[in-house]
Amino acid sequence: MMIQRRSRTLAVVCVLAATTLAAAGCAKSETSNNAGGDSSQGAQEAKTPDSTSGSGCKLTTYGAPKLDLKDAVVGFSQSEKEANPFRIAETQSIKDEAEKVGVKKLLTTNAQSQLSKQISDIQDMLSQGAQFLIVAPLNSDGLEPALKAAAAKKVPVLTIDRKVNSTACKDYVAFLGSDFVEQGKRAADAMIKVTGGKGKVAILLGASGNNVTTDRTKGFVDQVKAKAPGLEIVAQQTGEFARDKGQQVMEQLIQSKPDITAVYAENDEMGLGAVTALKAAGKKPGKDVKIVSVDGTRNAVQALVNGEYNAVIESNPRFGPLAFATAQKFYAGEEIPENVIITDREYDEANAKESLGGAY
Repeated sequence: MMIQRRSRTLAVVCVLAATTLAAAGCAKSETSNNAGGDSSQGAQEAKTPDSTSGSGCKLTTYGAPKLDLKDAVVGFSQSEKEANPFRIAETQSIKDEAEKVGVKKLLTTNAQSQLSKQISDIQDMLSQGAQFLIVAPLNSDGLEPALKAAAAKKVPVLTIDRKVNSTACKDYVAFLGSDFVEQGKRAADAMIKVTGGKGKVAILLGASGNNVTTDRTKGFVDQVKAKAPGLEIVAQQTGEFARDKGQQVMEQLIQSKPDITAVYAENDEMGLGAVTALKAAGKKPGKDVKIVSVDGTRNAVQALVNGEYNAVIESNPRFGPLAFATAQKFYAGEEIPENVIITDREYDEANAKESLGGAY
């Protein structure tokens, strides 16, 4: 995984969002029910590191000119279509905070899950005069032509929600996002709790080619192996972070492995697809088959309230305040850690109803 220079994992406390996000549920789907989340409950907060090593990235080291964001053109490159709750909430958060900060002009693009389009999108924004870029990478590899184009124009790049396998403070300033291995571990802990550490579990994998899928899988598998040898992982199949694909995979698994007693979905959308498949097969999701997933969408938390789900580990998409706060610190000459890791909460049957307002 990336990171050729180790730097501090950080301590940037984000500015709370003042606007309420009107967004809906998770991380890659064809359908979603829009629901407003309470941004005061759901604002991102960066972790305070237990230890630090190496040096972070400063404006002078990066070699970019000083910039006032209120007199700047900022570009945001979204990776996936905004037909899913995570991407809807993420994009809206960037737009809301750009307006709040008073950015002169915000350019936004959407790669529609095509790497070649994300590269051309970034190059197009640079040709339109973008002076600072916020990028949600589609894959961890492959964006090198876009990053090189930005570096040639001395335009800093901040990556959010997925890492790129490039060099910090050279190809990009920093990564803002969750600890995905830790998310996988927490999902495993939740699964062990609701299953008693016994049973047969299937993993609905996310899309290949990015560190989110790799890390959420590693965290879960390693934790189950270490803490619950009686919980057997009997299948790992990709649902590509999509609800319809998650449903299709679950339908196949019900036929090929009818004795599955639990499902770990690497995002809520695939988990919700599994709920649909299980119901159609006459099974009771949340009871006959335990379900744990990652994201924290309104739809998944509502499924918890309804008793059709068992736990959700949050992956907070509201990057706007933290991204622009980090940019302002960078241009003020402060050192930005290579990894700005945010805290994520957890939803379970005990807190789902009272926490529903903070879901997105």
